[in-house]
Amino acid sequence: MSKAALMETNEEGTGIQQVTAGPARLFEFLKETRAEMRKVVTPTRGEVQSTTIVVLVTVFLFAAYFELVDLVLGRGLDAILKHLVAH
Repeated sequence: MSKAALMETNEEGTGIQQVTAGPARLFEFLKETRAEMRKVVTPTRGEVQSTTIVVLVTVFLFAAYFELVDLVLGRGLDAILKHLVAH
């Protein structure tokens, strides 16, 4: 939890004190945000391409699996219904 959020939960001053503390809290939040953004690492083009390929292959595998399940359940249900209607 950020320091600004901790200050907010521990603060029990008057409305004027809270309003005057606003700019300081905003500055602290922006400073912490900038420090966190410096830690962000942008993936390389190769990493993006490889993960994209993994996602696409996975999507197609799941699509094929669900198509197969749908086909089996559909044919099974049709067979059951035809059997029940025939009797």
